[in-house]
Order: sequence, then C-alpha cells, then structure tokens
Amino acid sequence: MTATTFPPRTQDLSEGPLGIALLDIERGDVAAARRHLADAVANGVSTGGNASLFHGAPALEFVLARAGRAGSDIREAVDRVVEARLAAAWRRQASGAPPGPAEWDHIRGLAGLGALLLTRGTSSSRLPDVLAYLVSLSRPLCYEGRELPGWWAAVGPDGEEMAGGHGNNGVAHGIAGPLAVLSLATRHGVLVPGQREAIEVFARWLDRYGGHYWTTRAHIDATDPPEPGPARPSWCYGRPGIARAQQLAALALGDPVRRQTAEDTVVRTLTDPGHLARITDATLCHGWAGLAVLARAVAADSPIPERFAPLVGDLNQRLAAGLDRLPKPGFMEGRSGAQLALDGTNATNWTSVLLIT
Repeated sequence: MTATTFPPRTQDLSEGPLGIALLDIERGDVAAARRHLADAVANGVSTGGNASLFHGAPALEFVLARAGRAGSDIREAVDRVVEARLAAAWRRQASGAPPGPAEWDHIRGLAGLGALLLTRGTSSSRLPDVLAYLVSLSRPLCYEGRELPGWWAAVGPDGEEMAGGHGNNGVAHGIAGPLAVLSLATRHGVLVPGQREAIEVFARWLDRYGGHYWTTRAHIDATDPPEPGPARPSWCYGRPGIARAQQLAALALGDPVRRQTAEDTVVRTLTDPGHLARITDATLCHGWAGLAVLARAVAADSPIPERFAPLVGDLNQRLAAGLDRLPKPGFMEGRSGAQLALDGTNATNWTSVLLIT
C-alpha cells in the first residue's frame, strides 16, 4: 500500500494514508507510520468546518495519540475546532431550528469529537461541554407544530428533502453514537448534569425504533412502529452496532436486563443466515471486519463471554476470506481496517474510534 494511490483524500481517516497509519502503529511499524503520516499532512491539516474525528486535525490527533505522540499543538488546534462547533450548535439551538446530523453525529459532528476528547482521559477541559451538548439533544424540540426528539433532522440522511424530516438511529450517523459516547464517559467517571437521564431517553428510543436505520414521521405517528424489513447488519447502521451502544448504556446504568437484551440481539442477528447473507464485503464500516471487532467488544463486557466464541470464529473466517478482495487500501472501507480487525489486537485502543470501546 503506497500513498500515491490516494492523494486527494490524504486527511481522511476513512480512506487516506492517515487511516492506514493506524495499522502501522498497532503493529509497531514506526517507519511505515511516519511515511503515511507525512503523506497525510503534506498539504496542511484542516481545522475548518469539515474537521471531525474522521478528517483533519481531530483525525490526526487520534492517530498520533495511538503512538503517544499527540502534542499540545495538535490538541490546541482540536480544542479550537471543538469550541467553534459547540458555539455553532448553541446558536442553532437558540434559534429553535432543528439540527442537521453533521452537527452532532459520530463521523462528522460533536459525538465523534467527544469520543476523541474522551481518549485523552481527564485532561480535556472541553469534554464536559461536549457531553452537556449531547445531553441537550435528549430534550424535545418543536418542529412543524409538534414535539419531536431533539436530534430530529429536517432533511434526510444524505441531505435530501424528506417530508417531516427524520430521526437517524445508527452509530455512524444516528443517535446510537451520542448514546455510546455518554455511556462510555459514564463508565470512565465523567458525568455532567442530566447525563444518566439522557442515556435513558436515547436507549428507550432505540428500544422502540432501533430496528430501522432511521425513523420517519410516519413511524412515530403510527400507534405501533412498523416492523422493520430485512436489512444489512453492520457497525455503521443496523442491529449489531445499536446493540453494542445499548450494552454500553446498560453497563453505564447498571441495568442487567438491558445488557442481556443487547447481548441476545447480537447473538441472534449474527447467527441468522438471512441477516448474514446481506453482508457483501469485509470492511470495518459495513462488513465482516466491523462485526468481528464489535462481537469481541460485546463478549469482553459480557458475564458469559464464551457464548460469543463461535460467532467471533465464524466472523474471522469470513473476514479472512474476503480481505484480499477489497479494492481500497484504507481504514473504514479498505484492507488496512480489515487487517486490523483480523489481527485481533487493540494495544493502541484503535477501536475507540468506532465507539465500541
């Protein structure tokens, strides 16, 4: 894998050399990591409106921190990004307008930035502010004359017009992401007012609507939400990623019933041939790699980890068979991320970028 393959997206953690460096660092290949990091920052590092956990300065901090090399300069740059994003979010809330998912989601927004700050431990003075913002999403907003969830978006998942808007449910772009961040923070002893209550709000919403990738006005106007149709189970969208967020919520709140339900969901989904037949590649984002990493994390937090051993073994076999067929070299949708999952190590806590640890 060489940097000359993908110069246009060098700062992108998903596809560029920045993400490939995660594999180098996890494997202790310092020389290769330096080459990929040099390629990633050759044309500067973004601290603008597109900066997020998966792009620009925050992504660079995450990768450098895996090697213990995130200095005060990059952290200060990220702090400025966080402050700007928070200020914009509070202005939007004050206006009464609904948020766009990019304001708060994991890939592009404040949930991902909160996840990054959480990896700093207790040294981030901005983390409580981000958590307070995520908590604020649990309070309803008024949109088109009715009360809707505080994370309700006026447009569809891809920014398209959608009558009545939608409430996204997945880990990557939906409310399961903030749920995971707040739950992980709680487990680390970082709490702000209303945090536990917000976890309950988000978890109960996913209890009711989490079988769908996203929730529409028609869903919530119905007496009972419609049964979800067959869908791809994955980390980014679908039942397994949401179930891990629910397990984290249960661990944060000390709720054994919710934990059991979440774990049963993972087992049931990953042993269902109909669900598994919808997985078409070995990627982290929506393929075998993401499911393998997720299943290992769920098992590690289960009182009965051995029930997941057959699942992990099966997922690893499917991952190994599909890895070389991936055309891209990168992290989220390519060979580097799939190889990280197959290697099965987490010495650098790289899996925290997926909000599962």
